[in-house]
Amino acid sequence: MVTVLVCGAGGKMGREVLRAVRQDSELELVGAVDISLDGVSAGELIGEPECTVTIQQDLAAALRETQPDVVVDFTSPKVVYANACTVLAHGAHLVIGTTGLTAAERDDLHERALAKQCGVLVAPNFSLGAVLMMQLSETVAKYMPHAEIIELHHNQKYDAPSGTARLTAERIAAARGAAQIEDRTRESIPGARGGRVADIPVHSVRLPGYVAHQEVLFGSLGETLTIRHDSLDRISFMPGVLLACKRISQETGLIYGLEHFL
Repeated sequence: MVTVLVCGAGGKMGREVLRAVRQDSELELVGAVDISLDGVSAGELIGEPECTVTIQQDLAAALRETQPDVVVDFTSPKVVYANACTVLAHGAHLVIGTTGLTAAERDDLHERALAKQCGVLVAPNFSLGAVLMMQLSETVAKYMPHAEIIELHHNQKYDAPSGTARLTAERIAAARGAAQIEDRTRESIPGARGGRVADIPVHSVRLPGYVAHQEVLFGSLGETLTIRHDSLDRISFMPGVLLACKRISQETGLIYGLEHFL
């Protein structure tokens, strides 16, 4: 049995993780943290009165009290790095779904995890379909190097572009290598061609009603190819989160991307 503490338990993703962990026979929910819900019953929050876990405000105190095997973090880019340092200092393994960590911060967390003999998974997307989308895009880029990305999310998302779009662009760029990319378009309005990640145009849409969606468009002589993934409900991320909770304790150091567990 793997014991789990959920950080950011009151958010939309946090609540789904609470439910998913409770329903999995190989996992046990032992703690929950949310700065705005101190003292609230996690069971009442997710409609499971039999759950006796109480949400706490102080992450360090919750770690000392519950001593979880794994912490799942779905909080905010403003606090995710500090949270991760706190978790590793207490010797727990960590699954991070919060975007916003810089490459330097990931490198630092890798060293901290090695020192504590802990595993850390940072996953821009926990949807198995999204992971397959990135893998397919990487394959296509070898033959159709001209690519652009359109990603669409709800308007409460903290960052743009999304972590998934960034990672997709990086993988496409690595796969297409030194291919010559011709683009003669000049912007009459700055930003009309989107931002660029690894020299690949990325367009971010933020509107109410969306959950998480991405299109990767490839173009070649006389043809186009589009790969699209849609997460229609946050429950689509839960199989990946549960898989990560069960696997991360077998790792040491930081791993970037759920695909390493598939």
